[in-house]
Amino acid sequence: MKPIILIPLLFTFTSASAENYLLNGGQFSEVRYEMVQEIVPNTGVMKLSLGYVVPRNFSSPSFTQSIRDFRIDFSTPPDESKKSVDPRGNELIQVEWLNPKDPIKAVIRCVAVLETKLQKIKTFAQFPLKGVPENVLVYLRPTRLVPSDMPEIVEKARRLTASAQTEFDAVQQILTWMVDRVNYVQHPEKYDAIFSIRTGKGNCQNYSHLAATMMRAAGIPVRIVNGVTLKQPYDVKITGGALTMRMAQGRHSWIEVYFTDLGWVPFDPQNMELFTSNRFLRIEVGLDNEETVKDGSIKWKRTPGSLQMPMFQEVVNASFNRDEVNLFAEKQTYGPRKMLFSPPVEAAFTRFAFRYEQEAAPSVSGPASTEIAYEKPDTLGNLDFPQNEDFLGVRELKKADEADEFTLQKNFLVETAEYVTAQGQKYAQTFLADGPIRLEKIGLALHKFGGAGNLWLELTRDDGTGKPGPLVETSDFMPVETMTSKAGYSWHDFSFGKSRPALAPGRYWIVLAYTGSPVVNWFFSYGKPVGPNDGTRFNTMFDESWSRSLSYEFNYRVIGLSPK
Repeated sequence: MKPIILIPLLFTFTSASAENYLLNGGQFSEVRYEMVQEIVPNTGVMKLSLGYVVPRNFSSPSFTQSIRDFRIDFSTPPDESKKSVDPRGNELIQVEWLNPKDPIKAVIRCVAVLETKLQKIKTFAQFPLKGVPENVLVYLRPTRLVPSDMPEIVEKARRLTASAQTEFDAVQQILTWMVDRVNYVQHPEKYDAIFSIRTGKGNCQNYSHLAATMMRAAGIPVRIVNGVTLKQPYDVKITGGALTMRMAQGRHSWIEVYFTDLGWVPFDPQNMELFTSNRFLRIEVGLDNEETVKDGSIKWKRTPGSLQMPMFQEVVNASFNRDEVNLFAEKQTYGPRKMLFSPPVEAAFTRFAFRYEQEAAPSVSGPASTEIAYEKPDTLGNLDFPQNEDFLGVRELKKADEADEFTLQKNFLVETAEYVTAQGQKYAQTFLADGPIRLEKIGLALHKFGGAGNLWLELTRDDGTGKPGPLVETSDFMPVETMTSKAGYSWHDFSFGKSRPALAPGRYWIVLAYTGSPVVNWFFSYGKPVGPNDGTRFNTMFDESWSRSLSYEFNYRVIGLSPK
């Protein structure tokens, strides 16, 4: 029998590059939630059906949700309405119109009381699991998107959990492994777990499917959760400052893991272990994201030969009647390189270590040698974002087996962007130059909503502590009226053509500055796909020390010439 060690944390070892944080405290919010859908049937639609799932109360050791005053209002009353409960316990509403002619507006409303409590969680569930209830065993089942029975998956799960003696130990080993191996992208080619393993890429669906695949292969029940995240930011206090957390406002996929002594516990496998924040509104559960398609479903049958599809838009609104946040984070010396957050845990486990090579600190940046010949075009940065995308109306079109019947299936493309021209605030994004480069321009993924004035960039060196330091150069001005107003986000390049500074290898910061009253958003990626974890910051007129970090990375590109 393997020895079991009981300690009040996950496991202990030293890794200078670990970004694992234990959170203490909590969040409490009362939110008036509203989703507005507008559908224009267009000519040839014989039957239009909309589907909804009623959000239900939920309770776990770390997160609770209480729903009241749920209602759906339609601008045109449906011809038929049905209610039912599916095999996963989701409460369904299906409405239907015959030969609809006029635009239909649906408004879904409720009041949600959402609470996250991050106190020490005690779990002693054994691994392999014993005594799993019969109604939970279905969540071990493999699917096309969650192929947990594939021999190579089973073998990988076995190796990851070989030393685990408790369920928690097995779960955190799997999660730590995948957090470091997948980067978030908005538009993955596929959503299954195998795609993410092979490419290291995925959106929230991929993260959920990969986590479920590996855990189910290890005999741990996992269910997929679909819901909505809210964009209200919140601060987590850390040593020397604050870390600002923010999600996009829109549809999201995460998971719940079944513990034999705790029940169902939420995880966001992108970066949250044993909890989700109270910016998550839980709606629908199932085996995978092909099963959790009932909320927000749009189906129609058209007359033969009709080619038009309904026009559709969906907007989420949320107002916070109350919002109390009191969270503290303590950085640990173990865990993944990428950010992972967890409440303190008391559990038994076998000691192990994810070992990383020590990364050299970036050299202090400065001017490059004047003797270098710069000839090779070069571009670096966080380049992957959905350009010119209309986030309100994007859906995936699918044709049903029945002739002339179609479905607009919800997706999880969300607008992850920060309003970066708020008065009194400045935002900065770092980049690392691995070699010398002669700078020509720097592009930001921006969208102009309005206003007037000028934007420009300040390029600074790092001050040696991971914050913006001495000024290197400023870009040319970009008048707001010259910026494009087309849908979505696009590259806006700021020229350094007059000076074209030669930069030595090292760490630099892009600081966005402005005059006037521009209304501009800067697109960001979840996590840190390119740069260091402390590489996105902002300050205010009351705190100019750049002590406030952001949990995401802005999309940027640095364009210039490098040595041939």
